Amino acid sequence: MQHRVRAVLLTPNDTTLLIKRIRPGIDPYWVIVGGKIEPTDASPEDALRREVREEIAGEAEIVSLLHTIETDDERQDFYLATVDKWSFEDRTGPEFSQEGRGEYFLEEIPFTTEALDAINLLPRKSPRSSARPSTAGTFSPPGSRNPAAASAR
Repeated sequence: MQHRVRAVLLTPNDTTLLIKRIRPGIDPYWVIVGGKIEPTDASPEDALRREVREEIAGEAEIVSLLHTIETDDERQDFYLATVDKWSFEDRTGPEFSQEGRGEYFLEEIPFTTEALDAINLLPRKSPRSSARPSTAGTFSPPGSRNPAAASAR
């Protein structure tokens, strides 16, 4: 079974970082930063930190496990994490240099129900249901009072 990890990355601006994918013949879509766990990773959390470094040249602080999607051949663990600095230009992930994979763009999306519903975020069973909208329309992690508190950690 393939095991993947994903980081729902909250920024100090109450946004989330998503990768927009543009591939020939397919409508644009967005994905959550992350990838597969490698044999050299000591834990899923270590794999997540490595993926964030590779894909956005950032350092993630993991807050909690949010959601898991499991099928017959794959498991995806979604973590809530914060990130203060990143540089998409300095990414090192091998997928970015492989021919035929299309284009990748890092986008800061408001972490609101309305903004996330307006994009084609894959997989469709993303952890939106595990985070709840606050009264301001932004998301708060389970057990948190507001997203600013989560992003300040």
